[in-house]
Parts: sequence; C-alpha cells; structure tokens
Amino acid sequence: MTAPTRATTRTRTSADLIRAEEPVLAHNYHPLPVVVARAEGTWVEDVEGRRYLDMLAGYSALNFGHRHPALIEAAHRQLDQLTLTSRAFHNDRLAGFAERLAELTGLDMVLPMNTGAEAVESGVKVARKWAYDVKGVPADRATIVVAADNFHGRTTTIVSFSTDETARAGFGPFTPGFRIVPYNDLAALEEAVDETTAAVLIEPIQGEAGVIIPDEGYLAGVRELTRRKGCLFVADEIQSGLGRTGRTLAVEHEDVVPDVLLLGKALGGGIVPVSAVVARREVLGVLRPGEHGSTFGGNPLAAAVGTAVVELLETGEFQRRAAELGVVLRDGLAELVGKGVTGFRARGLWAGVDVDPALGTGREISERLMREGVLVKDTHGSTIRLAPPLTITAEELRSALGALEKVLGETG
Repeated sequence: MTAPTRATTRTRTSADLIRAEEPVLAHNYHPLPVVVARAEGTWVEDVEGRRYLDMLAGYSALNFGHRHPALIEAAHRQLDQLTLTSRAFHNDRLAGFAERLAELTGLDMVLPMNTGAEAVESGVKVARKWAYDVKGVPADRATIVVAADNFHGRTTTIVSFSTDETARAGFGPFTPGFRIVPYNDLAALEEAVDETTAAVLIEPIQGEAGVIIPDEGYLAGVRELTRRKGCLFVADEIQSGLGRTGRTLAVEHEDVVPDVLLLGKALGGGIVPVSAVVARREVLGVLRPGEHGSTFGGNPLAAAVGTAVVELLETGEFQRRAAELGVVLRDGLAELVGKGVTGFRARGLWAGVDVDPALGTGREISERLMREGVLVKDTHGSTIRLAPPLTITAEELRSALGALEKVLGETG
C-alpha cells in the first residue's frame, strides 16, 4: 500500500472545502461562505477556528441550541440500545413519544415522519382521505385552500401550490386540487371554501415570506370558518412551533386548536430529522395499514430525541425565554428603524427585518454580518431573518443587534 500523499492528508481550509463542493454537490443551495466544523449552544466555529453567533438556528431546527446536553444524552443513550426497526415491528420508544406529543399539543393521535416536507405531504393525503371517507366529497374532487406566498416545502406536490416561481419553474406538470387565496384575507378564504374543500392549510406565521404575522383575529377567523364550513384547519407549525414565538404553538396566541398540526424541525432537536402530523382521532383515524408509511418514521432514535424535546417544552422554560427575550429583540430592532431598517415584524425570538434596499440586498447584509461574527440568512429582496436558539442570552442578543447596527451604519 502506498503512503498517502501530502495533498490528501493536509487539513482543508474553508476555501478548499467550498471549492471541493462545486463539482460534486447539486447546486440547489447558495450558502454563505462559512464552513462550520464545531458548535455548542448559540455559537458555531469554522474550520479555521473563527467563532460566529448563530442567529438562524437552522430555520428553527435548533430551537434548543447546538448539542443541548439533555438531547445529546438522550441520543447517546438510545444509540447504545436500538436505532431502527422500521414500522414492520413495534419499538419500545414510540408509544411514549406519541403520548407525550399528543398531550403537549392538545390533540389525540400522531403520525410520525422525518422531514417537514413529508409532514406536509402526509397532511395533504390525510385531509383528502378524510374528505372522502368522512365528509363525503366525491372521489378525486377534494380541494385544499392555501395562502399565497406560502412555504411548505419543495416536493412536487407542494410546489404545485407555491407562488414562488423560483420553486416552481421547470418542475411541472403540477398536482391539481389546490386553491390559492391571499394570506390574512378571511373574505377571500370564505369565497374559496366550498363543498369540495377538504382543508385550509396555512402557516400561522409565514416564515419564508419574511416572518409575516397576520392581523389579530385571523387565525380565530380561520378556525371559525373551517368549523362552520365543515372542513379541516391544518396549521403548518414546522417553523413557528415548539417555543419559537413565546408559546408552544403560534396558534396559541389566539387560543386556537387546529384539527391537524404539522410539526418538524425543532422536534428533532437539531440531531435527527423528526416530523409529525398530530390530529384529532377522527382525522388520523382514517388511515389503514398500507395506505401510508415511512421506513424511518417513528424510529427509536428519533422517538427518543423527540421525547426529550417534548420534555424540555413541558417545563415552559423555553417558551418563557422566547417571550421575554422577544421584548429585547423587538426593542432593539425598533431602535434601528430609520437607521437602515425600514420595518420589521417580530414575535417571540423570530423576526423579519426589512433593510433599506439602498444599503444592499439581504444576501449582502448577511455576508457583512458574517464578517462581524453573526450568522443570519436573507429571504426575499432586502429582508433578513433572525431566529436565534431559544438558549441565547440577552447579552448575546444585544451583541447581534449591535453588529447589525454597525453593518448598516458602515453601509450607509
């Protein structure tokens, strides 16, 4: 055996690794030019040892920070016991996970999946099956009403009801059966719902669109309308749920309980992909063996980590932190309005910040913040998103806001 060459054994720099991705990875992402190698809590470190404050938290997948001790312990403990059986057999962790998650959300039954997009696809299937079996909609006539500017994932069916042409262009033909109405418009929703409607599927807060918060009363109005019209209210809380907004679920800000809840991201604790459809028994009870499934959905490792996530949320600590620190975030952003920030929307530890386009695009502002040791991500135009781990301190939050103020001042 020949000795390895120097080129194959030397430590690869961030620039080396970024260049190495180019020919071998599909170009479906445009990451910021930082290569993360280690992380703890609210901080990440690149391969050269530079530290950054994580103000994105994996789009809420890291609500409890990087490598939360309780979650890491749960994963390690389960790794020593059992990782996968498939759903061909029962496993000893799944019942407890489902029981705790149903109790946390105030619903009855759980359908475990892996990714957020899988949860949405599963929710669509369940809503249609319910429409045929329970509501009595004629075969293949069920419709689902969704909101413009939504983001529910990027699978073929989901992009069929997206209004983002970047997500849609080149991927047709599209799945029929969806009606799109403006977000935050109850009159338009009322007009779109008819006897064929299986469900109204919305995000309680639209994340990808720029953390768009509906008017007070909108969610309660959706709940009343769907109940009156005899269709399901499906709430996609994959980004907004599990503590992010200062409540366990964003719908709780209006004391609303949907028929179907879609969860993901933070449910896996930033360790494994875990998602779930959680619903009333009448709804999820329509599924029969063979009609839906997932090899990895509900696997013992995922169930162990998911249970540990639920245990953290049961204490209420993270919801309180998000609510209290959300005040710090809102106050800090309010001070920047007129100083490079043209407006913002915030709920809990989640904000969409509109930067004066004259100062740069959202991508450019994100890159400048990266050079200041703060990681955020842009969305459309000159809007950036802030969604730090719920473990962040007030001091760290103020430091990030200070970095944003500096970047905007230098740009101006």
